[in-house]
Parts: sequence; C-alpha cells; structure tokens
Amino acid sequence: MHIFYTPDITGDDYTLSAEESKHCVRVLRMAEGESVVLVDGHGNRYDGEIDRAEAKGCRVRILRRTEHYGARPFRLHLAIAPTKQMERMEWMVEKCTEMGIDAVTMLATEHSERREVKTERLDKVALAAMKQSLKAYLPEVHPMTEFRRFVASCTETQRFIAHCREGEKKRLDEACRPGEDAVVLIGPEGDFSAEEVAFAEEHGFVPVTLGTSRLRTETAGIVACHSINFMNKV
Repeated sequence: MHIFYTPDITGDDYTLSAEESKHCVRVLRMAEGESVVLVDGHGNRYDGEIDRAEAKGCRVRILRRTEHYGARPFRLHLAIAPTKQMERMEWMVEKCTEMGIDAVTMLATEHSERREVKTERLDKVALAAMKQSLKAYLPEVHPMTEFRRFVASCTETQRFIAHCREGEKKRLDEACRPGEDAVVLIGPEGDFSAEEVAFAEEHGFVPVTLGTSRLRTETAGIVACHSINFMNKV
C-alpha cells in the first residue's frame, strides 16, 4: 500500500504535489489504474486510483473516503526539552508518530541543552513516519516554548511530569486513566529544577516515574508515549 500526503484535498479527484507526483511515478513507477491511498493528516483517508500518471502532476480519482481513520479515544501531548543533538529528537518524533501521538512541544527549561529549534525537519520526519505507519493523523510539532508558559496554559485532564528528583511519584502506567487526554513533561539530561517541578505540581501535574532505569531524554519520551498508548490498548 502506497500512501500520499494531500493536506488540501477536496472533490472527487486530486492532483498530487510535484514532490509526491515524482515519487509516485518515477520512484515507485506507478501507472494509470493502480490503487493508491491519500491522507490529509486530519484523520481522513481516501482510497483511489491513478487517473493520469505524470511526474509533474499525477492525478488520482477518489473512490472512497473514510473519516476518523485510526482515531483514538484520547489525545496525547508530549512536551520535551530538546537534546543538543537534534538527530535524537528526530528519532523520537519518528517513533512516537509510529506509535500514535497528537502533539509534540519543545520545552525551554532551566537546564535545557538547546535554546532554539527549527521544526521544519521534525515536521518532515513526522510526515514520513505517518505515511510509513499507515496513519491518517499528522502530529503537530510546536516550536520552543518557555516551561512556565506552557505549564500554565495546559488544559488536558491528565497532566504528568516525569522527573528523577527525590519525592513521591507514581508509575505512569498506573497513574494514567484510559480514554482521557494526557500531557507528559520530559526534562533535559540535567532534569527539571526543583522550582520547575514545584511549579508544575501547583498547576495540577502529577509527578511520575517511567521505571527504575535512568533514561536518556529521547528514550523517556518514547517510553511515555508507549506507556499511555499501551494503557489505552492501542
């Protein structure tokens, strides 16, 4: 099954972008009459067949539309302090997209290793992972946001902060309630400061642990994503 990204699709036919057309016709060598799947990143899946196989503008005839394809009964938002090496963040975004995630926000914390992030590359990684994993929802990748501003603006019913500091913490997989929206905060290699943890708790964030192992930042993000998806049986 070959999936193509069509964010502005309308009507009964659609002409792929120049990039997607080239990939379809020249790389995959697809021809007229072959079946394709289009997704708009908002949960709509379109089954169709190639009507005109041209590398500069491949036209697809839409045969069937499926709304809310692969929809989950909850939203998952991961807010994480980016690592110094962006390749590690790219890997995390790829794997979280494959498992299922709705939004990723880069956090600027007191101990952050990186203060600026260009999200264009992360957007491309998320898009490729969405197509590879046969999903119809494209995660939103938000730019660097100051920690306290992000925490104060959260509206999710379940709010968690994963940290390694002393204090009482619950296991994330035990604290999570299936079927409810959730946001998880993941700190930098130097962890959140005590003041940041206290601020998050004041705003309804529950301190959690991701297990007994000491995890890298990007690994912690993947574990958190997997744990909540697992608890929701998706």
